Amino acid sequence: MRPLVLASQSPARLGLLKQAGLRPHVLVSGVDEDAITAPTPGELALALAVAKAATVAARDGELPADALVVGCDSVLDLDGAALGKPSDADEARARWRDMRGRTGVLRTGHCVIDTATGRRAAETASTTVRFGTPDDAEVEAYVATGEPLHVAGAFTLDGYAAPFVDGIDGDPGNVIGLSLPLLRRLLAELDVRITDLW
Repeated sequence: MRPLVLASQSPARLGLLKQAGLRPHVLVSGVDEDAITAPTPGELALALAVAKAATVAARDGELPADALVVGCDSVLDLDGAALGKPSDADEARARWRDMRGRTGVLRTGHCVIDTATGRRAAETASTTVRFGTPDDAEVEAYVATGEPLHVAGAFTLDGYAAPFVDGIDGDPGNVIGLSLPLLRRLLAELDVRITDLW
């Protein structure tokens, strides 16, 4: 069985992989996300995912032999603006007031690097999110949980924000942080079956 390494400190991504029967090692990349730019939110998510996977894949002494390294990063595309984690409670509050009743696209870049061959496969998954209309008191209570400061777009489906999302079109795992169907396809491009990692 090939070892899988998650180049992310996201508990949600780790949880999704474990729920799918995988047992990844975790090595946080330490990539400076603010130093990476791209022309569109989708390209930014992909560039961040590639940078994280490549940084971890280069750590020869820290990786299990023949590891498959998975890097991911998410941004919310709201009218072409890339929104990551808010910097503070005021930004989270303002963002939710702006998102109410609107539709955005959660874009998650995925990159898998096979350290045995050096080959890589990368792609961005996109899921449309329809935001509800929480009132100011609900927004304030949500921001007080601290959750929006730790997630791209200031929301997640697997936490306190779930009641404020009216619906999605696409893969719900992608909104949480990782698309398992896309991961399966990327592994297949590297001649690895996801079932071989169980």
